[in-house]
Amino acid sequence: MPTIRVYVDTSVFGGARDEEFAESSRRFFERVRSGEFAALISQVSLDELALAPEAVRTVLSDLPARQVRRIEITDEIRALAEAYVAAGALGQANVDDALHVAAATVAHADVIVSWNFRHIVNFERIRRFNSVNLASGYPMLDIRSPLEMEYGAQDEDI
Repeated sequence: MPTIRVYVDTSVFGGARDEEFAESSRRFFERVRSGEFAALISQVSLDELALAPEAVRTVLSDLPARQVRRIEITDEIRALAEAYVAAGALGQANVDDALHVAAATVAHADVIVSWNFRHIVNFERIRRFNSVNLASGYPMLDIRSPLEMEYGAQDEDI
């Protein structure tokens, strides 16, 4: 089975060091370490992580380099992020969140994983992101929390 390409936004790294989200975040990163998931990380995430506490930054540095793929922010990604803002999926104040979604879309991620329920893992926003994606010639994008990524093919019920 091919590796699942997962765009990881900054909140998941922070979640690994947050009591409320730690268990699911750590299980998610174990699946990255095992090779089941490839973690896609954009420059937006790297910039945000640079401002985070050392304990959060080490979550990324502890991942095997072969399982992490960096996404440069291109003009194509910026244009798609602006299209999300123009469509009302997010406001201009949340352009970094739009860049996360656009980077995942342009990089052909299978899914975005985030704990950001207000701006990313949000039913209405997901509908708007995907509406813009389809109108712009991109595929629909799946967006989930790490909790929703806990169970995989190794589970008996699947």
